[in-house]
Amino acid sequence: MAATRTAMKKPNPIGGGTKELATFVWEGADKRGVKMKGEQQARNANLLRAELRRQGVTPTVVKPKPKPLFGAAGKTIKPKDIAFFSRQMATMMKSGVPIVGALEIIGGGHKNPRMAKLVNGIRADIEGGSSLSEAISKYPVQFDELYRNLVRAAEGAGVLETVLDTIANYQENIEAIKGKIKKALFYPAMVMAVALLVSAILLVWVVPQFEDVFKGFGADLPAFTQMIVNLSRFMVAYWLPILVVLVGVVVGFIFAYKRSVPMQHAMDRFVLKVPIIGQIMHNSAIARFSRTLAVTFRAGVPLVEAMETIAGATGSSVYEKAVLRMRDDVSVGYPVNLAMKQTNLFPHMVIQMTGIGEEAGALDTMLFKVAEYYEQEVNNAVDALSSLIEPMIMVFIGTIVGGMVVGMYLPIFKLASVVG
Repeated sequence: MAATRTAMKKPNPIGGGTKELATFVWEGADKRGVKMKGEQQARNANLLRAELRRQGVTPTVVKPKPKPLFGAAGKTIKPKDIAFFSRQMATMMKSGVPIVGALEIIGGGHKNPRMAKLVNGIRADIEGGSSLSEAISKYPVQFDELYRNLVRAAEGAGVLETVLDTIANYQENIEAIKGKIKKALFYPAMVMAVALLVSAILLVWVVPQFEDVFKGFGADLPAFTQMIVNLSRFMVAYWLPILVVLVGVVVGFIFAYKRSVPMQHAMDRFVLKVPIIGQIMHNSAIARFSRTLAVTFRAGVPLVEAMETIAGATGSSVYEKAVLRMRDDVSVGYPVNLAMKQTNLFPHMVIQMTGIGEEAGALDTMLFKVAEYYEQEVNNAVDALSSLIEPMIMVFIGTIVGGMVVGMYLPIFKLASVVG
């Protein structure tokens, strides 16, 4: 009886050109009769059969790989996927793996079908004669202008693997900061939303039951209890219009925020003035600006062009306008530290360190140090905010939900004192 084994190595995709490749599963036997099976990309089944015969395998089954019933399209490609892609590319290219081979390995081993399709598309373009920067330009959503400019500059300087490693470090640091801030803001928002939802449920369904019991007392209710009962009556009568208005306000706000630049600027300016949170957002914007400018400058992108590219990477429209103003000043001969000072946004320490870096001819090195300092400041501030928010959340929940429960039991306590 012939032994059965799985093909360990996937041959190169069959069929050249830029036509989209399909994935096939195949079974067959080699010249010794040993059964083999595997999966491979090819333009069609006939080309795959021919390639298998060339390799000494007699195919018995060649069919398209079935798609999973659920999640066939795969998850959305996230920034952390692109960061991991950059890390893999840098690691393999530094190890001597050709760029096409690296893309083949990454595309073949990715669990997300969308990401695998993107990587295989890039590989197909490069096999067709495109450069990496030209190939990724077809995916502007996943590879932003900053990424494309860095890769283009790296290709011109012949240091692609080094710059990809720098990009990976940059993306990982930026995603870490964004994750910290989101975590700090999301947790209290969700807890307060749940507390308000529980309160609404109590007012609409629970308090009316208590009200029926109170009517049998034949006595006036305490003022606090009466206020809750009145609020409950209002909620029962108008809960649907209130819900529609709330949903409309939230959806309308999100819609307007995404499409109105003045509104985005006003909101970002407001957030920067909020105590504690505003300082975190300031530090985050400075850290992202410093690290992004350092990365682009070290990659060989001209300073003025770099500042235009990184303006949108600060995460704040206020800082974006400031960086564009700095670009205009630098383009007419101002040093970066003086242009930075004119914005009235950057702390004195950042301006001084930038000036020292310019004088010493080590602007990128100094900006990396600034970025590391402010990233640590963000981490410390977020940890402190988390510690501060937890007791505040407990007080909020106790005041809203606990106060409502106490209000419902006040008449019972009053009745017990009268009976006693």
